[in-house]
Amino acid sequence: MSRSAGTGTLTGTGTLTKLALRRDRILIVIWLYVLVALVAASVYGFRKLYPTAAGLEEFIASAGRNPSLLAIYGPLFGHTLGTLTAWRDAVFCSLGISLMSIFIVVRHTRADEESGRLELVGSAPVGRHAALVAGLVTACAAEVGIGALMAVVAIVLGLPAAGSFALAGGIVGCGLVFVGVAAVTAQAAQTARSARGLAIGVLGVAFLLRAIGDSAGASGPRWLTWLSPIGWAELNRAFGSAGCAAALPRVFLPLCPAESIRWWLVPLALVVAAVLGTGAALLAARRDYDSGLLPQRPGPGRGRAGLRSPFALAWRLQRATVLAWCGGALIWGAGVGSAAKGITGLLGSKQVKKIVAEMGGQANLTDAYLAAILSLSALVAAGFAVSAVLRLRSEETEDRADPVLATRTGRVAWGLSHLLIAIAGTVAILAIAGLGTGLGYGLRSGGGGSDVGRMVLAGLAQAPAVLVIGGLAAALFGLAPKASSAVSWSALGVAVLLVLLGPTLQLSHWVLDVSPFSHVPKLPGGTVSATPLVALVVIALALCAAGLAGLRRRDIG
Repeated sequence: MSRSAGTGTLTGTGTLTKLALRRDRILIVIWLYVLVALVAASVYGFRKLYPTAAGLEEFIASAGRNPSLLAIYGPLFGHTLGTLTAWRDAVFCSLGISLMSIFIVVRHTRADEESGRLELVGSAPVGRHAALVAGLVTACAAEVGIGALMAVVAIVLGLPAAGSFALAGGIVGCGLVFVGVAAVTAQAAQTARSARGLAIGVLGVAFLLRAIGDSAGASGPRWLTWLSPIGWAELNRAFGSAGCAAALPRVFLPLCPAESIRWWLVPLALVVAAVLGTGAALLAARRDYDSGLLPQRPGPGRGRAGLRSPFALAWRLQRATVLAWCGGALIWGAGVGSAAKGITGLLGSKQVKKIVAEMGGQANLTDAYLAAILSLSALVAAGFAVSAVLRLRSEETEDRADPVLATRTGRVAWGLSHLLIAIAGTVAILAIAGLGTGLGYGLRSGGGGSDVGRMVLAGLAQAPAVLVIGGLAAALFGLAPKASSAVSWSALGVAVLLVLLGPTLQLSHWVLDVSPFSHVPKLPGGTVSATPLVALVVIALALCAAGLAGLRRRDIG
């Protein structure tokens, strides 16, 4: 991208930032809604589940001895509602805000460069680093806004101000580190997909380092947690004991800094993020436009015979994503399945037992826990289904659908190929999640292959509900393509809130029945009725058919 004479390297950054914020306004609002709602739900839910200090301490003591829970959530630093909230949310909010940052930065740097938008922008008086800085500023602004609202909501719900800001600061700090990581991978890779893949791979390594370090015993490699930015978000020890409480009037206690909070971890994250951002700017200055630092392997001169069908092409485009989701489902299932042994001891509160039983649909707490876990796995699989279906929209908007449709391939065949990948991938992810859950539970409890078999079937029983969410995305893509992304993800967000908060808030069954996940059997241990499963499958197929019919008639692009 050339620069006009007299144009500074940051010229036009403000205008590009405004444009980036406008383009990402829906995405940012969705992430804000999800992350802030997660913190609010945790505070409200834990206060309702553990109304007494004795019940809270009993749960914390039990959770702190469970290696599986330590690997998933991390250690507990204290015996208060705030420490329990930080334990529940620090890791997963850090993952969420980091993913948001990766998507934003790559979209406004490598993706725009790959699509040719930056070449068009570069014809105006715009500096070489303007697009990169605009992407960084957009991601940072979104993170700071989410973190501020997260802290305010926690304070309004009764948590101490110091701990609330420490929790939000740790989460935002982790996200800022991955803003820098995404900026570097956007310079290193030659395609947006590779840049996102590299950044998400670094995020996965950071999570694994934290999980290994947190679950290691006293003689294990606990230092690995310190190598992970996600670990820094939990190691800042938000909501520690108030060291100055005895020296201040009661009215000032919410402002009292906690004695055990490691505030210096937030500046550490800022320093690392600044170093990565500076490195990305230096790399951007050294490379040519539309090229990456990593060598790009050229493809063969002739395509393989297997790529002559639209389904084969769709599989080639989505196979890496499908395999990554399947691998993650196996690891997730094994982790949460191994925590099922002794779950009765963790659920000391009668209210907690009641809610878990309601989520699992049965009185046996172990089976209820496993059923609830597989319901959560289905929500995760629904995220894959939506993203796989909406790949059609990205192929269309980025002009990659036109060359395919210029051949003998029809619109319906093109759309159906991606829908089949979404359906097959969803079924595979649910089956593998059940497989991992069965393996994890069976190894810890000493069970045999019967546990694996029934967990796989329990996972597959969630497929009709997930396919309804995917079918809704397909219908929107065909009938209302511009609204397909926002409405599809919003529908999934509503379903997530109903599954997670419905039993806690004791919502009416008329409200809960809006979610398709309320109509699938609660397995293992629950009763199976074919009628709702068949009805959900018919609804999913009807939605897909409506989407394909709309795609056949509307304009492309």
